[in-house]
Amino acid sequence: MARLLLAFIWLLHWLPLPVMAALGNGLGRVLYRLASSRRKVALRNLELCFPSKTPAEREALAREHFKWLTRSILERSYLWYASEARVESMIHVEGDPHLAERLQQEGRPVMWLCPHFVGLDVAGAAILICQKRPGASIYQAQSNPIMDAAMKRGRLRFGDAEIFPRSDSIKPLLRAIKQQGRGFFNLPDMDFGLQDAAFVPFFGVPAATLLAPSRMARTLDMVVQPVIAELLPGGRGYRVHFMDPLPGFPTADALADTAALNRWIEVQIAKWPAQYLWVHKRFKTRPAGEHGLY
Repeated sequence: MARLLLAFIWLLHWLPLPVMAALGNGLGRVLYRLASSRRKVALRNLELCFPSKTPAEREALAREHFKWLTRSILERSYLWYASEARVESMIHVEGDPHLAERLQQEGRPVMWLCPHFVGLDVAGAAILICQKRPGASIYQAQSNPIMDAAMKRGRLRFGDAEIFPRSDSIKPLLRAIKQQGRGFFNLPDMDFGLQDAAFVPFFGVPAATLLAPSRMARTLDMVVQPVIAELLPGGRGYRVHFMDPLPGFPTADALADTAALNRWIEVQIAKWPAQYLWVHKRFKTRPAGEHGLY
C-alpha cells in the first residue's frame, strides 16, 4: 500500500502547479466532509482561539483551511521528486535568505524558527536551496518504514541537511550545531506533552509549549530567524518570508520568552489564518485537574 501511495505521489509531480492547486482545492472540499475527526479538531481549535467569530465564520475558515492543507499534502510531490531547478522556480523569496551564511563566517549559530503553517516543508526546502549553510532538524519517525524512508529522502534532497528522530537524545543535534556549524530548523508550536515545556497562553488558552527554543538559543548564543512559507492562490507558487531575527530573543527568562514567542505566532496567524495547521490538537495536554478540550 505504501509503495502504491508513493507511486501516486511520484505521478503527481508531473502536473503543472495550477492544475495541482485546483486538484487540491477540490479534494480539500471532499476531505472536509470525510475527515470528520480532523474537522472536529479544527473547528474546536478555531472556537477556542477565535471565540468572537460566529460559528459560520469559523466553519468557513475551517473549509478554507482544508483546501490549503490538501494542497500542501499533494504538492509535497514536487518537493520529493521534481528537479531542484523546478522547485526553485516556484519559490518567491522575501527578506534575507543569506543571513545564516554571513553569521556562519562570524561563528554565530542560527535557529530558523518555522511555526506549523501548511507550507512548512516548502520553508525547509527554501532554506536549503537559497543558502549554503548546512542544516539540521528533528523529525517524528513514521510508523511505516517505507514512508519514513521516503519522507527523510524527500526532506534531505536539497543542500546539506541532517535530521534526528525526536525519540533520540538531543546530544547529536547539539554536536551538529556546535561542531559542524549546522543551522537548526526548529518547529516551536506543537503539543509534545509537559517534558521540557510549560503552560503559556496561546490565543488566551493555556497551551503546553516547549521551552527549548529560548533555552537552546541562549545556551548556544544563537540568532533566531523566523521563516514562513505562504502558499499562493491559483498555483502561483510559494512566497517564503525570511524575516528579521527576533529582537531581544532570547533572554534569561525562558518562560517569558516562550509566552512572547506564542504572541508572535498569533500575529503571524492573523496574516494567513487559513494556512495555520488547525487540525493539530494544540491544546491536548491540560493542566492538572482540567478536563480535556477535545
